[in-house]
Amino acid sequence: MDTKTLIDGLLAYLCLVILLTFHEFAHAWTAWKCGDDTARLQGRISLNPIVHMDWLGTVILPLLMIFLSSAGSGLAGFLIGWGKPVPVNPYNLGNRRRDDTLIALAGPAMNLGLAVITMGIAKLFRLAGLEQMVDFMFLMTVLNLVLCFFNLLPVPPLDGSHVIKNLIGMSEELYMRLCQYGFFALILIIQIPAVRKLLSFCQNTTLTFLVKLFGLDT
Repeated sequence: MDTKTLIDGLLAYLCLVILLTFHEFAHAWTAWKCGDDTARLQGRISLNPIVHMDWLGTVILPLLMIFLSSAGSGLAGFLIGWGKPVPVNPYNLGNRRRDDTLIALAGPAMNLGLAVITMGIAKLFRLAGLEQMVDFMFLMTVLNLVLCFFNLLPVPPLDGSHVIKNLIGMSEELYMRLCQYGFFALILIIQIPAVRKLLSFCQNTTLTFLVKLFGLDT
């Protein structure tokens, strides 16, 4: 087992938990602003990571992939994760399709915004000559972009599937039935090379743009 890979992976995992917390907070806060206080009543408008943790998506799967990577397994090498889905009662929303779409996009938008912020902080650390902190902020930026684009995949119950559901007018009943098989579909889909290449392209293109925007390519 590669100790350095394991330590780096665990550091990335801690960052992932923090960023997932902000992601789920954004969903809960937006749902509240759209008229549904279900998440608020369950304490989900919070930056406490524990209230947003999903055993499979936040603990088991990310840590499993980290340990597989440190063991040199070809099954890993791609850190993914998700938080506990934020409960939303669509009957409390003023405009169900529009508001549900806004709630779904709030999480990825939060991560994209955080990516801009962490890259800006990286610029400040570069000016201060603190290169180790620059590297750490780069890690945070990359993880934010991973979460942003991964969650936009149109696979239930990921955020992108809510957008597609509302665009085509899918019923809540059919969507919930599809969610039952979402995990298995997700595992299969991320094994498709074209999907992984598309995610990498989106992440790398956005990262390159941010690097140039903040003048960190010199």
